Amino acid sequence: MGIRKYRPITPGTRTRVASDFAEVTGRGRERGLVVAKHQRKGRNNRGVITCRHRGGGHKRLYRLVDFRRNKHGVVAKVAAIHYDPHRNARLALLFYADGEKRYILAPAGVTVGSTVVSGPDAPIETGNALPLSAIPLGSSVHCVELYAGRGGQMVRTAGASAQVMAKEGDYVALKLPSTEVRLVRRECYATIGEVGNSEVRNTSLGKAGRRRWLGRRPQVRGSVMNPCDHPHGGGEGRAPIGRSGPVTPWGKPALGLKTRKRNKPSNRFVLRKRRRTSKRSRGGRDS
Repeated sequence: MGIRKYRPITPGTRTRVASDFAEVTGRGRERGLVVAKHQRKGRNNRGVITCRHRGGGHKRLYRLVDFRRNKHGVVAKVAAIHYDPHRNARLALLFYADGEKRYILAPAGVTVGSTVVSGPDAPIETGNALPLSAIPLGSSVHCVELYAGRGGQMVRTAGASAQVMAKEGDYVALKLPSTEVRLVRRECYATIGEVGNSEVRNTSLGKAGRRRWLGRRPQVRGSVMNPCDHPHGGGEGRAPIGRSGPVTPWGKPALGLKTRKRNKPSNRFVLRKRRRTSKRSRGGRDS
């Protein structure tokens, strides 16, 4: 796993930093674990655009990933590490002892030839899936279930990991990558270790065309639009937005407004809220 910098031969390669794909062992895909996926292009079931700036891009097939890890006690061998066009993490192709094949998120440190297993009696090793009650305090985990048996829903991006902080009663306290500390049922499963391909955070696309290949269309700042198109638009020259704070194209407050419901049922499981950083401090775009 590493990154590759390009010689500045063209404007597109001047700032391009890409993964070297050294950990990917197979360029193909497992035929029985891929399905066709319709490109939604940011539209809902009525054809109305609900997410702007989506569309185009290269055609992709969806890889069926096993987030449940419900083959308890059956040893699996890592046969290959594959690329997944739908996520920034790599996939590990598992060959189980009973002949079944499945994809899982490739943990950091798991290579071809490694063996993994899931179940309450599995050893504490990277890539093994166990209930949170059986994982020692201080361990790093990923692909954490929110509800037992539903499959991993949290901590699935490349390089991410959560830490087991405490155990009390029927719940286990986890420190998530967002710094939030949350209670999760002790019978929920999680995978030991962190997700691989952590170097993806150091990559740079280098040109707008590569963003288009990923299915992202151009964004236009509201301040350069007309007043009929955006509340920030209009004025002579580079005019301020003329409001107490930035808003969306539909007049709703943007950039920093808390959108979590105050009476959300899961609020009682959050012991410490995540540390918030405004989009302005991170160089966010003008809506």
